[in-house]
Amino acid sequence: MLEVAVGTGLAFAQILAANPHGRNDGIDLTQEMLLRARRRAERSGVHTYRLELGDAHKLDYPAHTFDVLLNNYLFDLLPEEDFPAVLGEFMRVLRPGGRLVIANMTRAAHWYERGWELLYRLNPAWLGGCRGVSLRPYLESAGFQDVTHELIRQLTFPTEILSAVKPHELRHEITEG
Repeated sequence: MLEVAVGTGLAFAQILAANPHGRNDGIDLTQEMLLRARRRAERSGVHTYRLELGDAHKLDYPAHTFDVLLNNYLFDLLPEEDFPAVLGEFMRVLRPGGRLVIANMTRAAHWYERGWELLYRLNPAWLGGCRGVSLRPYLESAGFQDVTHELIRQLTFPTEILSAVKPHELRHEITEG
């Protein structure tokens, strides 16, 4: 199990509880977040984990390492032109048949969710730099299969939960130049 952008470790602590005897890795771009995540992980009593500095753009793991990759609220911070490269890294480190689960702020579907978009336009810092994105087409473009999409709202804050599978065989298109 790998969590990319582990943040303060809220989800990572739940991962440890669910997978106490498995391999559990988490990365984050900042040492401050990792310190908070380590404190949570230590309180769990589970010791089968590694938390390290890492960048989603270049994951420091061999290909086909993980059965599951989890990512929460990263893509709503990234420029859209980075999506294919990051998803390519996710695809690379997942084993064939491995599962990807992503949660991110998504675009408003109803009028009462548009307040979040307005706040972002007025001052992105008010939302920590997050803005709504629609990630499903990028997952499909990256070659993930069996993509499922669920929309949840937390006090009108729109979040999409996506689940997808790395195919057992990747088919590469041959293009003529």
